[in-house]
Amino acid sequence: MIAHRGASGYAFENSPAAFREAAARDVDGVELDVHATADGGIVVHHDPELTGGQPLDALTLAEATAWLLPNGEPVPTLAAALKLIGDRDVWVEVKSLPVAYDAALLSALDHGPFPARYAVHSFDHRVTARLSRLRPQLRLGALLSSRVIDPVAVVRASCATTLWQEWTAIDQALVDAVHAAGIQVIAWTVNDPAAAARLARMGVDGLCGNYPDRLEVPT
Repeated sequence: MIAHRGASGYAFENSPAAFREAAARDVDGVELDVHATADGGIVVHHDPELTGGQPLDALTLAEATAWLLPNGEPVPTLAAALKLIGDRDVWVEVKSLPVAYDAALLSALDHGPFPARYAVHSFDHRVTARLSRLRPQLRLGALLSSRVIDPVAVVRASCATTLWQEWTAIDQALVDAVHAAGIQVIAWTVNDPAAAARLARMGVDGLCGNYPDRLEVPT
């Protein structure tokens, strides 16, 4: 079970509290979102703007992390989030990342407490392709929210090995096709236990949801 934006069903998304909650619930992994600041800082936040409309790419790292989330906590850096999450898989969804700051992202991952457990995925498949060239051993995922004719081709063009597919677009044929190509599939965002059970029976490799406790499927 992978906690979406931390355990965001129980604490504000992508906040330190959400990551602490995920760790307390002993999840297998955590998914989070990152943006680059104007000076190359890597911060955890879903939207490109902070509450009030301040764009993250126009703020310095110091300015961005001084901003308080709706729950009263500061916007965390990726480095801070990795420390809170601890010894778990972490899937870092890159929302925006200028080429000039690719090295900053990789450095944050390298200096986390468990770098072998970190992976990157994105809707911007150009990002995963270029990160693959810089770091061939990095685990990478391609995000999709719609059905495509050839998901295997999309994942391969992204230089990824995992398909992150919106769960309502997953069927047995898709799972079988990507597995036959040696590709894993993670379903997002799954919050219904019955849906989680159906997807598990199809053989998906991971379930990502806001309420990770709802994703426990009896074996």
